[in-house]
Amino acid sequence: MLNGFGDEIEIEKIRNDIESKFKVLTAHSPADLTKAEEATSLVKEAEKNFGHVDILVNNAGAQYVAPIEEFPHEKWQMLIALNLSAAFYTIAASIPGMKKRKWGRIINVASAHGLVASKNKAAYVASKHGLVGLTKVVALENVTANITCNAICPGWVLTPLVQKQVDAWSEREKISINEAETALLSEKQPALRFVQSEEVGEMAVYLCSEAARMVNGTALSIDGGWTAQ
Repeated sequence: MLNGFGDEIEIEKIRNDIESKFKVLTAHSPADLTKAEEATSLVKEAEKNFGHVDILVNNAGAQYVAPIEEFPHEKWQMLIALNLSAAFYTIAASIPGMKKRKWGRIINVASAHGLVASKNKAAYVASKHGLVGLTKVVALENVTANITCNAICPGWVLTPLVQKQVDAWSEREKISINEAETALLSEKQPALRFVQSEEVGEMAVYLCSEAARMVNGTALSIDGGWTAQ
């Protein structure tokens, strides 16, 4: 079950590609995860379509950058709702079925900002720290039910969200996009390259494997050395 906003034609292509390549039934829900009832209905719809939810990956996120005294209240509320509360809603809706079947894997995609802070990102840092804390609580509450809950904490991944920051840096400093990418990476990520989305995906696959059955309540960094500094 896929979730997200975007161009309907592009979403349908992604859905169809997954279905064709992996020979699995694939559906998409446009649920707004900032709304408790829609986040809960996403899980219920998945259960209706597929019978049950064994693996939940909370990967929705948004960013807004401003000094705290200039941070719009509505942006704070939106980021907390999407980056943190949405995961609470989907986890709460998924846990009963997982407990009944005595198996479940919950993966929260947090961030290096779930472990350390940066200036001008009050809502993002607060929400991602909160997500790491939520991960630990869920792990402890369900540790004897063969349900694991872990957080993946990527550094810079060249997503559309990060691309906006690169573009803004380029415009602000009057430099090329390539120079802006290097400047952004140099500030935080010693490897000086972006984390690949496929690398994050592979870590999620590992966390769902039997080899990771004792990995629980952790925050796993994949950040090119960012949080080692």
